[in-house]
Amino acid sequence: MTALMMILGIVVFVVGLLFSIAWHELGHLSTAKLFGIRVPQYMVGFGPTIWSRHKGETEYGIKAIPFGGYIRMIGMFPPGEDGRIAARSTSPWRGMIEDARSAAFEELKPGDENRLFYTRKPWKRVIVMFAGPFMNLVLAVVLFLTVLMGFGISQQTTTVSSVSQCVIAQSENRDKCTSGDAASPAAAAGLKAGDKILSFDGVTTESWNQLSDLIRATPGKEVPIVVDRKGEQLTLHATIATNQVAKKDSGGQIVQGQYVTAGFLGFSAATGIVRQDLGDSVTWMGDRIGEAAHSIAGLPGKIPALWNAAFDGAPREPDSPMGVVGAARVGGEIFTLDIPPTQQLAMALMLVAGFNLSLFLFNMLPLLPLDGGHIAGALWEALRRNLAKVLRRPDPGPFDVAKLMPVAYVVAGVFICFTLLVLVADVVNPVKIS
Repeated sequence: MTALMMILGIVVFVVGLLFSIAWHELGHLSTAKLFGIRVPQYMVGFGPTIWSRHKGETEYGIKAIPFGGYIRMIGMFPPGEDGRIAARSTSPWRGMIEDARSAAFEELKPGDENRLFYTRKPWKRVIVMFAGPFMNLVLAVVLFLTVLMGFGISQQTTTVSSVSQCVIAQSENRDKCTSGDAASPAAAAGLKAGDKILSFDGVTTESWNQLSDLIRATPGKEVPIVVDRKGEQLTLHATIATNQVAKKDSGGQIVQGQYVTAGFLGFSAATGIVRQDLGDSVTWMGDRIGEAAHSIAGLPGKIPALWNAAFDGAPREPDSPMGVVGAARVGGEIFTLDIPPTQQLAMALMLVAGFNLSLFLFNMLPLLPLDGGHIAGALWEALRRNLAKVLRRPDPGPFDVAKLMPVAYVVAGVFICFTLLVLVADVVNPVKIS
């Protein structure tokens, strides 16, 4: 049964992956057609074609290797000195193949002279190239909101899980009381495991972060605490101690290894599945976007640890970079966890949402052959053309992004090497959520 659930989880992730790729390319396709650019091909996957159908002037199909996708647009680059125009692809890897094999050109048809990508105004080209990553961002937001507001996420609540018997500075990293430790305010007030704190110092408590902030802000003060104990409301009184506690960031998350002096009550909060309102969901997503951007910026610094995990048997760090194979494995593990099916589905949706968020941020890097590189090229063209107009100089014409292809080869080579390293680590030393 466990193996079957593992397979089910992998299938769910692969389906989500394929939909994400198709959704990304649909953004490019729809905007290209909107601006009159001819698109001969729309494909999900790479390698041999296993199914395709022509509709209008575009061939739609599915290929054998489900690790990417592309659309082909004619005239992606300005013609070279020989006047020849190549059909280019929005896929980085497909684009590299097309550059390496000069024979892979799409023949122009009568009337295509006015339907070339490079002839469109820069702002239109920016929209076409941005539309793909933007679709991933939209999908990520929809999935995140579905989970946060529909299913809920596991977080600390205002219910008491356990009560500390004494006051211990959190930086001391110990949980046993000594004779010199003062009794905790929670124990002295009679707070018990299972109590649900309804209000603190006259303020109704609706979330753990709110309650935690109230406690931290009242050191030395005697406060009334209203609790629900097995259906009965009781009012307890506690004098909040001053203690060294873990620092929290603006989003309410604990900052590891940093401490502040603040109020201390002395209990651990129970965790539960809590649905978020729209405001909390937006804040949560903002924090995740910031964390994801920081993680992408920090990828080079994680390569040594990833190498050691792949080849030297070092432990795989929980925040280690993970590829499609590793993510599929995690998707399988989710469906083997001993949690309700609704939470299994919620975690699977979160995984696909996180994948789409990473696709958006990664593709926005201003490097060829990524979408962000083409966006940067179009913006540079607009800048220099407008500057020439202001200075009353001749129009410099379209910026030839093809001149940057040597850089694109280097960037693509680095990406391929990094992808292979992640693949090896995912196979021999995978990240495990359990």
